Amino acid sequence: MLTALARTATRRPLTVMLLWGLFLLLGFGLGTGVFARLSDNVPEVPGTESESAARYLEEMDPAGSSITGVVAGTPVADAGLRAEVERAVADVREVAGVAAVPDPYVTPGMIAEDGHALIVPVTLEGGLDDDAEERTLDAAAERIREIDAPDVHVSGGPLLGLQMGERAQQDVKNAELISLPVVLALLLVVFGGLRSALLPLVVAVSGIAGAFLALFLFSEVTDISVYAIQVTTMLGLGLAVDYALLMLVRFREERRTTEDVVEAVHRTVAAAGRTVLFSGLTVAVSLTGLLVFPSVFLRSMGLAVAAVVVIDMLAALTLLPALLVRFGGRIPPAKTPRNGEEEGRFFARVARFAARRKVAVLAVTVPVLLVLALPVPGMSIAVGDARQLPADSEARQLQDTVAAHFPPGTGVSPVVVVARPGTDDATADRIRALGPGATTRELPGGGAVIEIRPPGEADGAEATALVERVREVRGDAPVEVTGTAARLVDFREMLAERAPWAALTVLAGIVVLLFAFTGSVLLPLRTVVTTLLSLAAALGVVVWVFQDGHLAGLLGAEGLGALSLTAPPLIVAIAFGLAMDYELFILARMREARLRSGDDQEAVVTGLSRSGRVVTCAALLLAVVFAAFMTGGFSPILQIGLGLTLAVLIDATVVRMLLVPATMALLGRHAWWAPRPLRRAHERFGVREEQPELPRKKVPSGV
Repeated sequence: MLTALARTATRRPLTVMLLWGLFLLLGFGLGTGVFARLSDNVPEVPGTESESAARYLEEMDPAGSSITGVVAGTPVADAGLRAEVERAVADVREVAGVAAVPDPYVTPGMIAEDGHALIVPVTLEGGLDDDAEERTLDAAAERIREIDAPDVHVSGGPLLGLQMGERAQQDVKNAELISLPVVLALLLVVFGGLRSALLPLVVAVSGIAGAFLALFLFSEVTDISVYAIQVTTMLGLGLAVDYALLMLVRFREERRTTEDVVEAVHRTVAAAGRTVLFSGLTVAVSLTGLLVFPSVFLRSMGLAVAAVVVIDMLAALTLLPALLVRFGGRIPPAKTPRNGEEEGRFFARVARFAARRKVAVLAVTVPVLLVLALPVPGMSIAVGDARQLPADSEARQLQDTVAAHFPPGTGVSPVVVVARPGTDDATADRIRALGPGATTRELPGGGAVIEIRPPGEADGAEATALVERVREVRGDAPVEVTGTAARLVDFREMLAERAPWAALTVLAGIVVLLFAFTGSVLLPLRTVVTTLLSLAAALGVVVWVFQDGHLAGLLGAEGLGALSLTAPPLIVAIAFGLAMDYELFILARMREARLRSGDDQEAVVTGLSRSGRVVTCAALLLAVVFAAFMTGGFSPILQIGLGLTLAVLIDATVVRMLLVPATMALLGRHAWWAPRPLRRAHERFGVREEQPELPRKKVPSGV
């Protein structure tokens, strides 16, 4: 299949490049429309109690969503400011789609006790379509911002989602402006030529276009999270560079022994192309674990990221060969080692050291990784609030202003209890007694809504405990709990219930793919264990920084007491796939060397010496991409970015350079063992790295 794909790309390179050019136009044209469709409803899980109660409220409660304005920085008793606020309130009430705007000067609780801030809540009509709601939000927010005061901020409700979407778009642009020049500079150092350095960027831009287009298409059938843009773009950019780097390094090696560019491309695809194919498949399989969860967010992220991985893989296997046919003749071959000098001698020395001192290497590296992983058992997740945004964002400024002038808990989303028809008065009274100041409003048809404001944060320990308490005291009454805290409780339960099945799905797929690639039963198991070690270490550091608050200020963040509920599942799924990516890079070269020499120990050294440079460069480039996305200051993306950066660097250095040769030396020839029936199956159906016997022509040393 790969040979046929390579021949198609080399026979009609201009056609292939034209088709990819059209794809780029489609991705950067139509695909960027996804920015207007982003959603912040991450914790929603279909089929849960909180989601059922929310749907019931949408049908029965005529009230729509709401936003909040805050005016601060000057005494609110000032006659001029009061006149300004009253005119603004009157104008907002006239905006089409606005249901109610209470006068903060006569409504209790709307003016701060210090007299230097007031709140202007705006409630929208129910049943507005998306376009009408957006027009109403824009008009109402703009009018409030016109109030002449030092600090005026508007956010909350659906407006918060729009602001997060705008922030995501700006962060993606900034990250691309930072990462692409740095990646180009590093590629220039690696290849020593502009043509070689530009080709991976062409593939990377294709990956970004694919990310936008994939997300846009998925937005037609499901919600797309505000986090999706940054996560898929960073991964699409990074993997595209990885795959192109692997292919180009192999192409330059093939150019040492043949002057025929087309032949070199065929041989590159036949050898490195198989690695790219299986690498893409393993990363995609790692993300299928997200499909096990009923969460719309996790499923859509799994599908979108897997789609981007496949697009990167296809670009490396079709677009890059076409580009090499047209421009590869001007790319110099890799330098031949002189005077018997060993190729990749640094990595060969590291491999020999790890193999000779295998017990010592394991005794040092494994405990270090386990120590880094110690915070993982204490990890907690939360929905989060505007504190996750950078300090200069409007939503964050609004929350900080409210926190500075109003009592704790002001503006905190309540625990919402839906008492359906048939709920007895005694049950309702027991629920109301759980929180002071609980309010009740009747619903059409005989139901009621009881709102209890928890102490602390909307998704804090007190709020989630309150949800659990309500569910205990309701008995058999037709009562359901929803709101931010209830959704978090249901999300946690969903993760706990489905995580073992997700892990089993991923591990089974990975073991099958690695067996098909290597023909070994033990290598997939060894790979999984070492990968989990590096992954746990990276996740432990993320918990230590962002949950516990250690060194978080260096990243422009703060310890929030919990990780964003989006971060752990995405870090685990993506980092696991990336680790498989580098494992395949190394195993492919080890297997080639073993097939040629028959020496198991020397195959480890040769494989690492020939792949170590590629893996190290690829990890460095990917880390640069992830780090660039950490410049935006959005806490969930900072968490994901740091987790993936650490996972990549730890895996590419400690694991692949030390643990892999040490464990391979420990296993010896048994590393490649498989039962006879499986060995026969692999000989018939498995993947082989043997290259087709093509005529070669020695290239003069001066080329």
